[in-house]
Amino acid sequence: MADELNTLVLNLDTGGDVVIRLRPDLAPGHVARIKELVEEGFYDGVVFHRVIPGFMAQGGDPTGTGTGGSKKPDLKAEFSSAPHRRGAVSMARTSYPHSANSQFFIVTDDARFLDNQYTVWGEVTDGMEHVDALPKGEPPATPGKIVKASLRA
Repeated sequence: MADELNTLVLNLDTGGDVVIRLRPDLAPGHVARIKELVEEGFYDGVVFHRVIPGFMAQGGDPTGTGTGGSKKPDLKAEFSSAPHRRGAVSMARTSYPHSANSQFFIVTDDARFLDNQYTVWGEVTDGMEHVDALPKGEPPATPGKIVKASLRA
């Protein structure tokens, strides 16, 4: 896997691409995991199972229930002072800090109360309108999904 590939593109069924700048400077282990899963096609077809207006959109669970993850081991937390502002991409986890695996969330409105408690690994640079267009709910009646996830330089 090439280190220069630090842009993640999520093609969503809500009409377009969400472009995410990966931040290995903040969370090298999490970025490596995301890249690995993307290259395996893990996220293709996966839904956003939890979309809370004014907060965030969560996906990355292959079961679509919010209880699943990849078969890879959980990750050690890489908390930083990076703010959970609109467009931040952060790892979901249980109440145990070192339980992040494949689920992530995109912050749709500032959520600074999450700072230093969740691992920020990216930031949306283009396409937030497609995140905003995701069907809302926990879970949504008809969840939006990632059609294809890919990496680019």
